[in-house]
Amino acid sequence: MGYYPIFLEMKGRRCVVIGGGVVAERKVQGLLEVGASVTVISSAVSERLSSWAKAGTICHRAQPYRPDDLSGFELAFVATDDPAVTAAVKREADRLGVWVNAADDPAQCHFILPSVLRRGELTVAVATGGSSPALSRAIREELEGYFTEDYTVLAEIVAEVRRELRQRALAADADQWGRALDKKLRRLIQDGKRKEGKAYLLTKLGAAICD
Repeated sequence: MGYYPIFLEMKGRRCVVIGGGVVAERKVQGLLEVGASVTVISSAVSERLSSWAKAGTICHRAQPYRPDDLSGFELAFVATDDPAVTAAVKREADRLGVWVNAADDPAQCHFILPSVLRRGELTVAVATGGSSPALSRAIREELEGYFTEDYTVLAEIVAEVRRELRQRALAADADQWGRALDKKLRRLIQDGKRKEGKAYLLTKLGAAICD
């Protein structure tokens, strides 16, 4: 099975999570972090999910999954240990055109979730096609040592410079960016010299600002 890597805009997207345990809680937390609109369907839920429901952060339907529960949703996440429920959700999802992810059951998924490393706006995703989530997690943990918090600052500076270039009707191609994102820039950021790093990047891109 071939998976196409993609990042989705999730703000306000209607998502349903089937299940109320620890795994469901992790799914919900990740969805909330990217601004999705989340409904949980489960007869019982964890204490944390219950607190989110009481606060109005999520919607909770205190019931088991039933046919037609996916109506009105765009994405579905199944987090139960009941294969029959997972299969039923997948059948309904196929009928309605809803994308579904089933925890630890790639055969019942339209999409899988990678192991994710975030450094500000920088996101690094690792996946093994659903064959080994443990390996994905192990590789992501290795990458954490390489992608330090300095990359948060680097991503912020690059975003600021891109905006300034647009405002000044300037453009830089991929080769220019590749040369500009060099070791000297990384050292400036590592040394905490954010302002100098931004000025250096602008200069390398031919957009130096004269005082």
